[in-house]
Amino acid sequence: VQLQASGGGLVQAGGSLRLSCTASGRTFSNYGMGWFRQAPGKEREFVAAISRSGGMTYYADSMKGRFTISRDNAKNAVYLQMNSLKPEDTAVYYCAATSRLGVSYLGYEYDYWGQGTLVTVSS
Repeated sequence: VQLQASGGGLVQAGGSLRLSCTASGRTFSNYGMGWFRQAPGKEREFVAAISRSGGMTYYADSMKGRFTISRDNAKNAVYLQMNSLKPEDTAVYYCAATSRLGVSYLGYEYDYWGQGTLVTVSS
């Protein structure tokens, strides 16, 4: 699966962004999807995950209520709607695909990764 993330940019604190990740190469609906991020000088961290059908989602605690993950299997795409952004949300955001059932917050359970898109939140 080839993954292409987009939608990053510069936004002021309190603003919103919607990230997109499009997939190609394999049957998209056979993969659970996740979003991870990595801030400068920090380790990669889990953001959100969604199951193959979209019926199950899971969020990191710090993102609950602010971020929403969704997918459109007809468009081979997964999205991350980010609201009430904070400067500490500044990071490169990566989408990833896993062949495991359900949802996963563990990076090593993901088989494919996109190239990342940079989100910068100014104070």
